[in-house]
Amino acid sequence: MGLTSRFYQSERDLLDMYGLLMEARARTDDWRYPHIGDLAFWFFMVLCHLDPQKEIRLWHDGGLVGYAILGEDPSFDCQVLPQYAAAGIEGEALAWAESRVAELCQGDAARWGGKMVSGARQDDWRRRAFLERHGFCLSDYVEVNCIRSLDEPIPEVTLPAGFQVRAVADSEAAERAAAQREVWQPWTVGNVSEDDYRRFMRLPGYHRDLDVVAISPDGAIAAYVNGWIDPVNRVGDFGPVGARPAFRRQGLTRAVLLESLRRMKARGMDRVSVSTGVSNIPARRLYESVGFRVVNQFLEVVKSEG
Repeated sequence: MGLTSRFYQSERDLLDMYGLLMEARARTDDWRYPHIGDLAFWFFMVLCHLDPQKEIRLWHDGGLVGYAILGEDPSFDCQVLPQYAAAGIEGEALAWAESRVAELCQGDAARWGGKMVSGARQDDWRRRAFLERHGFCLSDYVEVNCIRSLDEPIPEVTLPAGFQVRAVADSEAAERAAAQREVWQPWTVGNVSEDDYRRFMRLPGYHRDLDVVAISPDGAIAAYVNGWIDPVNRVGDFGPVGARPAFRRQGLTRAVLLESLRRMKARGMDRVSVSTGVSNIPARRLYESVGFRVVNQFLEVVKSEG
């Protein structure tokens, strides 16, 4: 049929993007491609702050075989099915992204004038070589990728008096958004309104029972974790994970993680992944305490000048 490309149009396209990632993971491993949860949250950020119909491009050959997303920073990601790795999609995607950033920069240099950011897993030599050929160099930021088998026992949750752990309620979108802002601002991921979070809760791939929160005695959301499932490969994913500053060091984030692990197992997942910055020692110790182990790294790269 031959390759064709177009821009994102509807949620049907998002579902196809999920399908691409799940198929690609089934053909490779747990780390060569992002989890659909990574894609879901990136899409949410585009939906909040940009326009998916301008910043997401798709390539088809009968079905969807590749996609590219441009985000703020500016950031760039492109994923293609393994059998299309040599089809030239990534080069075309990067050329489009650079052209689009140049266009956006003319209108808002403060927002779009920085160096383009992308990345690759440490053992994905093909992708690393592609980015290097196109002028990307390693930055200082590295993430550790962790995984936990759900065959191992899950400890019981222990909570301070008066706290509870449960799924977020439909009526708590404003409070859930406030918790997200407090944990993540000034980063883009923290710039989320109540209306934004309500849209997020309606997106394909979001499951309210996997948006697990710790509730304080006065009803505040103290800690939370978003959970995502890949039913094809039976792997779950956590992110974002956070606790409001006033509620840290009380075991609340650990409690929501443990409850989320149980819910993942009940949904038929075999294992769960989570990632954090290599220098984020408190988060790494927390994940280790509930059974995660480091299995890979994600290396951020930035586009050099010229």
